[in-house]
Amino acid sequence: MPDVTHILNAIEDGDPSAAEQLLPLVYDELRKLATARMAQEAPDHTLQATALVHEAYLRLVGTNHSGNGQCWDGRGHFFAAAAEAMRRILVNLALRKRTLKRGGNRKRVDLNDANAATTPPDDDLIALDEALDKLAEIESRTAELVKLRYFAGFTNKQAAELLGISPRQADSLWAFAKVWLHERIADSNPSD
Repeated sequence: MPDVTHILNAIEDGDPSAAEQLLPLVYDELRKLATARMAQEAPDHTLQATALVHEAYLRLVGTNHSGNGQCWDGRGHFFAAAAEAMRRILVNLALRKRTLKRGGNRKRVDLNDANAATTPPDDDLIALDEALDKLAEIESRTAELVKLRYFAGFTNKQAAELLGISPRQADSLWAFAKVWLHERIADSNPSD
């Protein structure tokens, strides 16, 4: 998709028509990612995949287009940013649901059984988000891999391609991330 990279560069350069050209090129792929994410949510979830795509797109291009200086290093970086935007949207919704008036006790999430694009309950999603932020501080590439695998539903091979690493290195990082995140989440839930 060289057109996507070209359009992303045009958005970065301030071309007002570039954002309109980008959406048709990336919409189907973003919609597939969002549909995979939302399929794992509770059936009564109020957010729909289409709304998730639109909200993520507005956060990426809408904010960027208004001149916040964000730029992307091509297609892979854009989709990694889209995965992060979707993650933030879902985590923010989970945080709102977790308020005390609505109840909410943290529960442990077992990442050993986690598969790409599966979602734990809201409280577990929050615990995962907090642990993932800590992982990003020490191993940013590993955290990006987890975001692409877990929140965007990419396979290890697809995520490796987007990150510019070998599939073997992605396998190694994924194995490390599962163990590391599991330990941090278990430590944050001593009552389980």
